[in-house]
Amino acid sequence: MTQFTNEDVKYFAGFAKLAVSDEEAAVYAEKLSELAGFAKELKEVNTEGIAPMTHPIQLYNVLREDVPVDVLDREEMLKSVREHEDGQIKVPNIL
Repeated sequence: MTQFTNEDVKYFAGFAKLAVSDEEAAVYAEKLSELAGFAKELKEVNTEGIAPMTHPIQLYNVLREDVPVDVLDREEMLKSVREHEDGQIKVPNIL
């Protein structure tokens, strides 16, 4: 397993301009070492015959069928507006 030292942690923290105490560096070094060990375990898993994935679970959209329905008659709708012209609702200019 790859072992990270306190100096490694402080070196990496320097790239992000982070100040890390010795106690914090020790904690992060241990956690980074654990992560590296886990990554090594993953590399050893046999994935031959398994298709590449972009996500660990299959994602799909649940959509209902789009069924057009008549909601409101055009003439009825035009009766409810202030102004209309040639079957279109007329609105005031905004610019």
